[in-house]
Amino acid sequence: MRFVLHSAGMAVVCLLSAPAFATSAGITGQSSKDGLTCNSCHSGGTAPTVELTGPSTLAPGATGQYSFIIRGGPAKTGGVDLAVNQSDAVLQPGPGTKKLGVELAHSAPTAFTGNELRFDFSLVAPARDVTLTLFGAGNSADGDGKSSGDRAASTKLQVIVGNGTPDPVTPDEPEEEPRGGCSTTGSTSVWALALAGAFWLPRRRRS
Repeated sequence: MRFVLHSAGMAVVCLLSAPAFATSAGITGQSSKDGLTCNSCHSGGTAPTVELTGPSTLAPGATGQYSFIIRGGPAKTGGVDLAVNQSDAVLQPGPGTKKLGVELAHSAPTAFTGNELRFDFSLVAPARDVTLTLFGAGNSADGDGKSSGDRAASTKLQVIVGNGTPDPVTPDEPEEEPRGGCSTTGSTSVWALALAGAFWLPRRRRS
């Protein structure tokens, strides 16, 4: 009985960890924003090249049109994961992609056209000055539905919204006290006493 339960448990673990089932309809957390890419599961194929294209500057609240392009690799089918580093920046899906939480991912494995696969999407900028970073990772697959024989690559693009992220404000440094333990006020008082003494001393001698 214990053997049967152990075998059943192992079968469930294998099914949950099978990358082909997990990623065919898109997956998040693989854009390289947090250090992970599709290569966490896919490997063995020739590495593609990837590119994020679109405006590098936007006005606050404006919408920009962007593309993530995969070139080379096995180049039969491919997928994508896209993310941005600010929560008030909004990614909007285009053809072949869908919204998964705050990220964008492919809705199904997409066929290459020649040696290239393009995913178009939109970015709605926050209504404030900030510097954004777009992250994208794309998988170039051999189309057999398995994780072996595929390969992914990642890239990122900086987008300056308005004037960009303001520089941090450095607090003013406190003024240093004069060395020697004497303040300016104290020095002034000493000089005043000295002058007064010099004025009264001749008068006392004449009297």
